[in-house]
Amino acid sequence: MDLRLLSEDDLALIHALQLRPRASWTDLGRTLGVDPVTVARRFNRLADRGEAWVSVSPGARLFDRICVAFVVIDCEAGTSGEVARTLRGHPHMITIERSADAHRLLATVATRDLAAMSGYSLDVLSVIPNVAAVRTRIVTHMFTEGGRWRIDALASDQRTQLTETPAPRPADDARGRHEITSHDRALLRLLSHDGRASHRSLAETLGTSGHSVKRRIDQLVRLDLLRFRCDFARPLGGWPVAVTFWATAPAKDLSDIGHALIRLPETRNCAAISGTHNLIMQAGLHSVGDVLRLESRLTRAHPSLVIAERTITLRHDKLLGRVLDRHGRSVAVVPPDLWSEPDPSGEGLHHGPTMSDVDRSGPL
Repeated sequence: MDLRLLSEDDLALIHALQLRPRASWTDLGRTLGVDPVTVARRFNRLADRGEAWVSVSPGARLFDRICVAFVVIDCEAGTSGEVARTLRGHPHMITIERSADAHRLLATVATRDLAAMSGYSLDVLSVIPNVAAVRTRIVTHMFTEGGRWRIDALASDQRTQLTETPAPRPADDARGRHEITSHDRALLRLLSHDGRASHRSLAETLGTSGHSVKRRIDQLVRLDLLRFRCDFARPLGGWPVAVTFWATAPAKDLSDIGHALIRLPETRNCAAISGTHNLIMQAGLHSVGDVLRLESRLTRAHPSLVIAERTITLRHDKLLGRVLDRHGRSVAVVPPDLWSEPDPSGEGLHHGPTMSDVDRSGPL
């Protein structure tokens, strides 16, 4: 596959899909000033190249029901790539980053509860060949996750066209609809491969009706258990640098600082965590020089915040279930399944369907 940088038109489409991942081609084309056929063709080309894709991520309410951790994995010298290749097949291993510390991986892990996280960390990760140490930092509150991050490629009037009014949050007594069922898991697996798959194509695979699929997707989104997101090969789009800040904030200031950090355009992930440091922030940047500039801004704005460590990611091996090449392009899919029993064999690496295998018309 030839290496090419994403164009301004590509970035505008990606920004539009970040705002409305399942918008119709007609709505997207109207915002971008092109016809629906053209905008569909552009996205299909990006998806075929693995340069952009739409998938799913947990909603805020699902984060309250599951267990998420940032896990630091020390590897024997010269084996981090081998360990990463083993781990990327695990459905609980959501994201894998290789840091500038050549023998260390940083992983985002999700399981159905704390007991499953304990089993995965202590009984699975710790016995993988060439893993020297595992340090698990449990997320005690997720302030924001990467699906909320936006690039700045659209004019303000274009952003307004694509901004939806949030639906009212349903009451907590929604008659059991908050539970993720086995049918939901099958649906989420398909949407991990293609978050823009039509209700009709999803229904055909699942053996149900398009109306039933649409109703359940809409319900999961309203309940804030499910979100759609558009990701792309960030090194090809002008964001080649990812940095992780491990920080400590006074307990009384932690919530205010966390909510302030998520308003910064650079912030991708921000969470309160267990361990020596109680806050983690991950940012997407244009250059290595931006790391110091961002850190200086943070400490000026929040004098009580102590940044103890900053780690630059050298390569993302996996991003929210997508296996990436060294340029950040998606080459395979391992659908996250945090409700399954952790499996030390690492079975489950699936190559996703190309856009030619699914309905190109977009959602109904």
